[in-house]
Amino acid sequence: MDHTQSRSLFARARALIPGGVNSPVRAFRAVGGEPFFVQRAQGARVWDVDGNEYLDYVGSWGPAILGHAPAVVLDAIRDAAAHGVSFGIPNPFEVEMAALIREAVPSIEKVRMVNSGTEAAMSCIRLARGFTGRDKIVKFDGCYHGHADSLLVKAGSGALTHGEPDSAGVPPAFAGLTVSLPFNDPTSLRSLFMAEGSKIAAVILEPIPANAGLYFPEPGFLEMLRQQCSEYGALLIFDEVMTGFRVARGGAQELYGVSPDLTALGKVIGGGLPVGAFGGRAEIMDQLSPAGPVYQAGTLSGNPLAMAAGLAQLRELERLDAWRLLEHLGASFELGLREILKGREDQFTLHRVGSMFCLFFTGGPVTSLADAQRSDREAFARFFHCCLEAGLYLAPSQFETGFISLAHTQADIHQTLGIIAAALRQSS
Repeated sequence: MDHTQSRSLFARARALIPGGVNSPVRAFRAVGGEPFFVQRAQGARVWDVDGNEYLDYVGSWGPAILGHAPAVVLDAIRDAAAHGVSFGIPNPFEVEMAALIREAVPSIEKVRMVNSGTEAAMSCIRLARGFTGRDKIVKFDGCYHGHADSLLVKAGSGALTHGEPDSAGVPPAFAGLTVSLPFNDPTSLRSLFMAEGSKIAAVILEPIPANAGLYFPEPGFLEMLRQQCSEYGALLIFDEVMTGFRVARGGAQELYGVSPDLTALGKVIGGGLPVGAFGGRAEIMDQLSPAGPVYQAGTLSGNPLAMAAGLAQLRELERLDAWRLLEHLGASFELGLREILKGREDQFTLHRVGSMFCLFFTGGPVTSLADAQRSDREAFARFFHCCLEAGLYLAPSQFETGFISLAHTQADIHQTLGIIAAALRQSS
């Protein structure tokens, strides 16, 4: 593939933008080489500025659940934009979105819109502290909740990819109020609650961690979290920015039957536009200004373009019974890939839930960040570049999740499996 124009753009970008990118994982540092620059995207494919075509399983890191540039979303954006792109005044779309989210996610009685997943998680933390009158937050190694100061402690996603799970610029006093524990380790959590339960405002986690690869809560783990939080008066916060409206209509909490006190959302609910939301029990949410003393605000929160795009996407998902279709596509992909990996289970671990997947370059089991970090990152980097040169775009890090969209066809799945099989042979 020719990448002349992408190389030229990246050289220019590095002189203008830190690292040449506006989000670290885009820089390809975990796999080597340089990123390509996208010209356009449609359905399950993207085309770069040099005209190269790729089958895409990143999907804007999750939001493109219908595929890129779906007509129903583009039409909604055009219609909304014709009446103005931002008001800073309440608009009807906000109320419709709040009603749709509340109906789909029973643990959410009231919801507030924000502009990113980071903002949603950060606001949940502030609200939990305000509601409980406590300061300490518990999170889990490898779970990423955005780049707010208190949460960049043993984080996942780009922080993990770049070998800096604790960011510079975070005061030790902030980090000192955050305790990070191993995921799927009930003993450590119980011990912490016994020692400091009266100081803990909240436990925040991805119920299905998807920023250190993809792994799952072991049976009873989420239920134990719910019980401990209830017993000690702490709030349980589910960060469903990735999994909300992706693994099921009601997110991971629908799959596992565990209700958090607060939920952070993003990605899918914006139809590809910048968006976030957080919600939960009314008595907690009513502590937010202007109803209560916990301040949170945003000029562009609930802006009409994001709300219109998100509503169009969510309604289309419901109309299509999308989660059943995505499970079918995901199962087909998993079946084919497991056939390719047969006899090599000591080298690879494949995880999938619905339309989310990750291939770890290590034998199983993988149930925590420590397990995921056994992966052979050099082997993954070779595999990634073999796939990329064959026109298959996967996330440029071992510690990220892949996304299947409704735009992917069975023919695309078949083509993908062929590329993966060849890439595994070439990179081994």
